[in-house]
Amino acid sequence: MTETFTIPAAGAIISQEMDGVRCILLQTRQKPDGGTTNGLLEIPAGKIRAYENIYDALRREVWEETGLTITGIEGEEMVTASCPGGFQTISFQPYCITQNLSGAYPLLLCTFLCTAQGKLLYSSDESAELRWVPLSEARSMLAVRPEAFFPMHLNALRRFLA
Repeated sequence: MTETFTIPAAGAIISQEMDGVRCILLQTRQKPDGGTTNGLLEIPAGKIRAYENIYDALRREVWEETGLTITGIEGEEMVTASCPGGFQTISFQPYCITQNLSGAYPLLLCTFLCTAQGKLLYSSDESAELRWVPLSEARSMLAVRPEAFFPMHLNALRRFLA
């Protein structure tokens, strides 16, 4: 019998003030393997490659999906690194950890609060309709139609927007 393992992923809640209004970056999901989850609203996120530092993965995924460069990740300065017996390890504390227990595919998503800069893409190979949404509007969208969001992002977004 072959075992199936959970896939580690990293995601970014990116917020920014625009014309005096606090906004969050949302996009429409368009992953090649997204299936029925394509078309849902999401934050930038993606899978972590084998032995890839989670912060490097987060920066890579955000850049690939949005064209933005992460300028800050809350808590990154508190990373503990060690190299016991030749094993390079880090310990970190994300904003929120979400595990998918059914549906789609098995993910363990570490979500971080980030700041970023650069020219926002309108779409990429994995996302479409990237846009800055005022926090008040995002709260309303989440309250009225939570099913419009990718389920792996719901808990982190609810916590952030509370």
